[in-house]
Amino acid sequence: MSEIENRKPRHIKNNPKIMKAWAVYDWANSVYSLVITSTIFPIYYSILTTAYEKKEYVQETHQWIDVPVRHMIKIFGREYQPDAVYGYSLTISFFIVVLLSPFLSSLADTIGNKKSFLQFFCYLGATSCMGLAMFTGMHNVFLGLLFSITASVGFWGSLVFYNSFLPDIATPDRQDALSAKGYVYGYLGSVVLVVLCLLLIQVFAKGAAQQLLFTRISFLLTGAWWFGFSQYTFRYLPQFGDVKDKLPKDLVLLNYKNIFKRHEEQGGFFEVLKDNMSFYKDIAKESFHELYKVGNELFKDRNLKFFLSSFFFYSVGMQTIFLMATLFGKSEINLAQDKLIGTLLVIQIEAIIGAVIFSRLSKRIGNKNVITIAVALWIVACLWAYFLNKENPTVEYQFYGVAAVVGLVMGGLQAMSRSTYSKLLPENSMENTTFFSFYDVLEKIAIILGTFIFATLIEQFNNMRYAALSMTIFFAAGLVLIRFLKVKPIKNKETL
Repeated sequence: MSEIENRKPRHIKNNPKIMKAWAVYDWANSVYSLVITSTIFPIYYSILTTAYEKKEYVQETHQWIDVPVRHMIKIFGREYQPDAVYGYSLTISFFIVVLLSPFLSSLADTIGNKKSFLQFFCYLGATSCMGLAMFTGMHNVFLGLLFSITASVGFWGSLVFYNSFLPDIATPDRQDALSAKGYVYGYLGSVVLVVLCLLLIQVFAKGAAQQLLFTRISFLLTGAWWFGFSQYTFRYLPQFGDVKDKLPKDLVLLNYKNIFKRHEEQGGFFEVLKDNMSFYKDIAKESFHELYKVGNELFKDRNLKFFLSSFFFYSVGMQTIFLMATLFGKSEINLAQDKLIGTLLVIQIEAIIGAVIFSRLSKRIGNKNVITIAVALWIVACLWAYFLNKENPTVEYQFYGVAAVVGLVMGGLQAMSRSTYSKLLPENSMENTTFFSFYDVLEKIAIILGTFIFATLIEQFNNMRYAALSMTIFFAAGLVLIRFLKVKPIKNKETL
């Protein structure tokens, strides 16, 4: 692809076809969030890591209930709760993304191919989802955790590049609506696939063994869905970046086809490889330096400083609860599988409504007030979750109440966070990938902190309620900080 083709084409912003192609990637990749992160895989993981169920008598309800007894997972001679190990595996995946995304986003900005990086992480995530089908029991639990990690890296790594397209393809007055549209597409697509998977598992499967088989087939379908629908995005989304004139010879390590060439005209293969290695080493140094510099630049702006600080704290709670919610319902409430999945589907539908409502509400009261309301509701949800007791006869309905609150604010807060940050950035910047890399790195550091705290508290207290309670501290900090954001008029008199 030539330099001219790589540079920003004309008539990109607010182009309906390009904006639709961008939003369709949410339709493609959000099946990972629902199938792998939220519903089917966590339940499958819980089933495979459960040794047996014992009966316990509940005095308050005068009923016997089934309580799962879990297989412990041994790592370096020490045994861990399987839910804690799952939490730690997510921590590892986000740590990898934090290390990779600054380097890769800097590289993408340098050579102008951030769409190619979006494709790479998309394909890594999609194939890893398919790989989860090979996870069949405790004998290969680490294989399942490995594919869970690489699927997470693929999903979150792709979002670094995906999110950075938002200010490139839409003007500030369109970014709230487009961001919300992406989340709506994502929630709709993921619900469609989960319903199809549930039909396979709950209706067509005959017996427990076939249910497990069809569950593994659902992982294959998830990867195929992600891979297939993303092709529409890759067809219409343009390449962006400030392409440099002096690039290494052939960029061998970025183009596997070139590895099999002799490169005689350029001094031979090893000379080209040496040139490439030096280039990537320089990019790695420059990328983390640039990330630090961008962080300093962003935090000099008063609004960005308070927004990013608030975003960090409430992301600790929001993303951690989103990642661990299913295991909470399974382990703490002992909710039946069909009821748990049904609840999560309702949350997805609510999230669609929430994204639309919050997007429209932002036009009336501004992004700052919308985010404030959402974070306050998250605090309510965390406190409510802490007081849930599986011995209470109404605990199931209370859990549905918590889920209703979470569903309403989840989509709205995610969409408003992305668009608020986008509107605060300098317009028409060629460094949007780097800016969003900082945003995503900040979010991943928040998730690393959140999942580590969550997993550690599970291991310490052998329940998730204290872990859920701890998240209120982070939401409270985010709530206070967002109030320091000053409402600022921008084009078309829209306010933040």
